[in-house]
Amino acid sequence: MSERDWPENGELVVCTVKDVKDFAAFVNLDEYPGRVGLIPISEVATGWIKYIRDHIREGQKVVCKVLHVDPSRGHIDLSLKDVNEHQRREKIREWKNESKARKWIGFAAAAAGEKAEDLEAAIYSRYGDLYSVFEDIVTGEDTAASLPVSPAAKAALEQVARENVKIPRVTVSGTLVLTSSKPDGVNIIRRALRSAEPKVPGVDIELTYVGAPNYRIKVTAGNYKAAEKAIEKAASAAIGVIERAGGEGRFVKKHKSGKVA
Repeated sequence: MSERDWPENGELVVCTVKDVKDFAAFVNLDEYPGRVGLIPISEVATGWIKYIRDHIREGQKVVCKVLHVDPSRGHIDLSLKDVNEHQRREKIREWKNESKARKWIGFAAAAAGEKAEDLEAAIYSRYGDLYSVFEDIVTGEDTAASLPVSPAAKAALEQVARENVKIPRVTVSGTLVLTSSKPDGVNIIRRALRSAEPKVPGVDIELTYVGAPNYRIKVTAGNYKAAEKAIEKAASAAIGVIERAGGEGRFVKKHKSGKVA
């Protein structure tokens, strides 16, 4: 959702198809209440179109690219064909998140005895959108803590966030190969494994014995960048301990898994 009254050229917008004619489709811009846009038949799909209703229909939810805006005439020209599937999915996801965030802000405002629009304005001033504040709250980011809102509103936002937001998690795993020929080699390997479990905020590290000399290391974090950084740090720590004690260590392979709730 946007604070602006009109969309900008090049912006992706979520629309609901209002009326389909032989030459064009008229849509309501969901993020700009009261605004109607036009999709010429040439912008509905690539190639020659025999029947426009084969490509777009009344009541359909679509994502369009803004081609031209003329506020003085109330005209908004849109393109459906210029939006690829990845852009469409991402925009719909963003729009759904903003819709949920607006509802959650209403809950928080009611609990704090404040106006929802005042909270929205404060969040927009810091983030430029509504959903990000809820992600920041559940991940412990400092930005949320510095919001220009009352303590009661801040507490209400935090409660709503923790009750509703589930941050996706990703995992990266690999195998540590640790060997030592020293008489106390078992203890050396134990020390190396302990060093492979550093405390990293927001990251979970799990070590599993696979069978000598292999040890599985799995890292779960909020994104792949954080997970890979943590697993490299953990593996390097373990290998450093084993090598300083005269043994050998190596990190074999990393595997990425999809996001989990």
